[in-house]
Amino acid sequence: MLNMSEGVARLGELADHPVVSTLARVFAAAGRDLAIVGGPVRDALLGRTTHDLDFTTDARPDEILALVKPVSSVQWDVGRAFGTIGARVQGEQVEITTYRADSYDGVTRKPTVEFGDTLEADLTRRDFTVNAMALRVPARTLVDPTGGLEDLLAGRLRTPIDPAVSFGDDPLRMLRAARFASQLEFTVDDDTRHAITDLRHTLQIVSPERIQAELVRLLATDDPVRGIRVLVDTGLVEEFLPEIPALRLEVDEHHHHKDVYEHSLTALRQAIALERQRHPGSAPDVPLRLAALLHDIGKPATRRLEPGGGVTFHHHDVKGARMARKRLQALRFDAATTTVVSRLVELHLRFFGYAEGAWTDAAVRRYVRDAGDELERLHILTRADVTTRNKRKAQRLASAYDDIESRIATLREQEEMDAIRPELDGNRIQEILGLKPGREVGEAYRFLLDLRLDEGMVGPEEAERRLREWWAARS
Repeated sequence: MLNMSEGVARLGELADHPVVSTLARVFAAAGRDLAIVGGPVRDALLGRTTHDLDFTTDARPDEILALVKPVSSVQWDVGRAFGTIGARVQGEQVEITTYRADSYDGVTRKPTVEFGDTLEADLTRRDFTVNAMALRVPARTLVDPTGGLEDLLAGRLRTPIDPAVSFGDDPLRMLRAARFASQLEFTVDDDTRHAITDLRHTLQIVSPERIQAELVRLLATDDPVRGIRVLVDTGLVEEFLPEIPALRLEVDEHHHHKDVYEHSLTALRQAIALERQRHPGSAPDVPLRLAALLHDIGKPATRRLEPGGGVTFHHHDVKGARMARKRLQALRFDAATTTVVSRLVELHLRFFGYAEGAWTDAAVRRYVRDAGDELERLHILTRADVTTRNKRKAQRLASAYDDIESRIATLREQEEMDAIRPELDGNRIQEILGLKPGREVGEAYRFLLDLRLDEGMVGPEEAERRLREWWAARS
């Protein structure tokens, strides 16, 4: 709950920040306005940590640059065309932007930049009221022309102007609504939510790269599920990730199965909890969270209604991996993230065969080999995938996975599984079998690798004997 007296005190602390006071002094001496704007003001009032310092001023870009040069170690002006000058002041990165009065053409997201004359007009053009507050410095005056403080108190997200106009100007703001709903744990105002539903198709003018960036920011929040529900309930997610609402499979009176959509959201929350438990203090693992969200997207396409009321989803792991790869590529995710997520989706069912019956050491080795560098993420995803309310079943699965992790650790110590290789390398295979480099050498290598996985170390002489037998039988 926002405490006004504490909030005022924190605004005072923000104004006393060495970087803020330095810039305030410089701009005041030049007869220019300066105000801290947006996120830093909002976060100070909420008692949240402020990571960036953003300022706005009536000075034009050239004058901003001239004013900050004497008090900064480096400056950059890549945003000059949009009125923004960046600088590093006392070791901290800041951005200072001229008052703006942007207008959009409704076809692209590129604004026609028009510099404004007042702080109040600049604030009105921002995305949400809680981000449309400013603290004038050095005067320490809170400027809130659109009711942002009231919305902070209510835990509400609302646009400063008519949401249809705001989202019509910049459709990316609709995605930002979902992200801020999660980040701030706020509720999206009804009018704002209805406007998202009505204007969701306008997201098509936004580039995949920008959509991807907002999705990543949403998944990196403490509770992305809140924002995902906003995306699904408004229909906005249909425009860039339709596989998620497709998880809400129809259930008839004769065929019953778990709600796959709710299961996926629960798995995501459980994966985040396990991620924090196993790696406290680490940055959010977005590829893992993507995999948790997408791990069952192959189910709608593979669902089969069986006689007697049963439902099957055979090979939904393989289907889902292909779907995940295609969707992430369309959203312009990098190759590494795409590969990690699709691989985790493909492997997420592998463990359940272990729970049904003890694996041999060879099966455990293959599990580790197939997971490769993603073994730790697979551990988390597999555990998070257990969302049953049957406590006995949940305990049985948890115990089975405790066992497999223990066996993996033991086998690692015994055989250094992270670097597992056949006992004969490719050159030795060629010498023994009289082969030149090619497909047959690869087949022989895989035979020896399977031998190693099945039986462990047998020694080079035995490996050579087995290789010759295999080759003779093959020939």
